[in-house]
Amino acid sequence: MNETIYDAVIIGGGPAGLNAALMLGRARKKAVVIDEGRPRNAVTREAHGFLTRDGIPPGELRQIAKEQIARYPGIAFVEEAAQSVAGTDGHFHVTTAGGSIFRSKKLLFAVGMKDQPLNVPGLSDVYGKSAFVCPYCDGWELRDEPLVIISKGADALHFIPLIAGWTNRFTLCTNGPDGLTEADREELRQHGVPLFDAPIRSIESEQGMVRQVVLEDGTAISCRGIFFRPDLVLGSPLPQTLGCQVSEAGTILVDEFGRTTVPGVFSAGDAITMRHQAIAAAASGAMTAAALNNELNIEAWRNQG
Repeated sequence: MNETIYDAVIIGGGPAGLNAALMLGRARKKAVVIDEGRPRNAVTREAHGFLTRDGIPPGELRQIAKEQIARYPGIAFVEEAAQSVAGTDGHFHVTTAGGSIFRSKKLLFAVGMKDQPLNVPGLSDVYGKSAFVCPYCDGWELRDEPLVIISKGADALHFIPLIAGWTNRFTLCTNGPDGLTEADREELRQHGVPLFDAPIRSIESEQGMVRQVVLEDGTAISCRGIFFRPDLVLGSPLPQTLGCQVSEAGTILVDEFGRTTVPGVFSAGDAITMRHQAIAAAASGAMTAAALNNELNIEAWRNQG
């Protein structure tokens, strides 16, 4: 067992976890970031919308962050998966897959979300290269290009007007029953949006660049990009095993300061919201770390009195 009692263990080393570590390091706290090094955005070539870092490869962003955090001696990094958590406020234990045990006063879950298996043949070949989930992150690169949107139901009717800000050349494929009302279909007809509800047979591509989407009925839809809604689950089951409540959408419930429903446990980043952007996750990590640090400082102040 590592005999050091950390002020905080941060589980997750993406933008939220790293910015939380930076804030705690600057606040003269001891924290360890436990991360297995398998980020969701590993498939992405470039991260966008991050001020001063627009277009940077995600791996490079993390490397720069670690180099800057290294200036603060209170922060350590462990490249392992966190396997179990236990304890109560002030006395937490985190065990890694390698058997290491870390003790801390507080916990911060920055575990993000992870994709469920992609059930469309060929989608994994283009994901992160010419198929994306967020137009704010990747819409500029596909502006004015012919796109296929893979979505259905109310979610599709929300997604399509958003995509229209980047291109008006798109086709909706629902990959099975469309889940739309007749009013929804009429709205699509009025805007000239082609709608196909046949299951997708395959996505054909070359070196990660999509060329066409082929349906089970033989229809082939030429396109240069895809936007789709992935099925997501929380990046780790550990928050729930500790008793943290989650929303119907699967995100960790927190208050305005990032405090979960378990005393001493905080969460930040994509794990607490369905609005996923690197810069937003980083900001969330910073604000939550500040609240965590404030809690530590108040407790220390009262114990000295």
